[in-house]
Amino acid sequence: MHIGDLRPPPGAKKRRKRVGRGMSSGHGKTSGRGMKGQKARGQVRPGFEGGQTPLYRRLRKRRGMGKSARNLGVFSREYVEVNVGRLDERFAAGTVVTPDLLQEQRVIRKVGDGVRILGEGEVTKALTVRAHHFSAAARAKIEAAGGTAEVI
Repeated sequence: MHIGDLRPPPGAKKRRKRVGRGMSSGHGKTSGRGMKGQKARGQVRPGFEGGQTPLYRRLRKRRGMGKSARNLGVFSREYVEVNVGRLDERFAAGTVVTPDLLQEQRVIRKVGDGVRILGEGEVTKALTVRAHHFSAAARAKIEAAGGTAEVI
């Protein structure tokens, strides 16, 4: 096989429509544009609405991200919340609890922007908990049980 033998597969190349080349071509005279009117005469730009004020001029201008965008939580972080009671029932004393371990044990589905430990429930075992954020109540309960709360 030589480079000169290469051909595209049949049907891959379609001939372009040659308009305005006589009546027998099937695209003669008006070249498939019909009779008269704006579309027969020239290009109609995208977004043109026949002289009516177009949509992009009817709507007000919105520039940048204002206060409303900040309120919608564009910059907010999505923490996964876990209560200390869940940790106490799931893990043995002396365990180092990390976000990866929580995901592995199916306590949480995804880490997201971080794990936040909250103070609901009781802690009876000494656990070393590593998370992105702790509530004051959660930190107090973990340390009262003899464990440590480490911020990642």
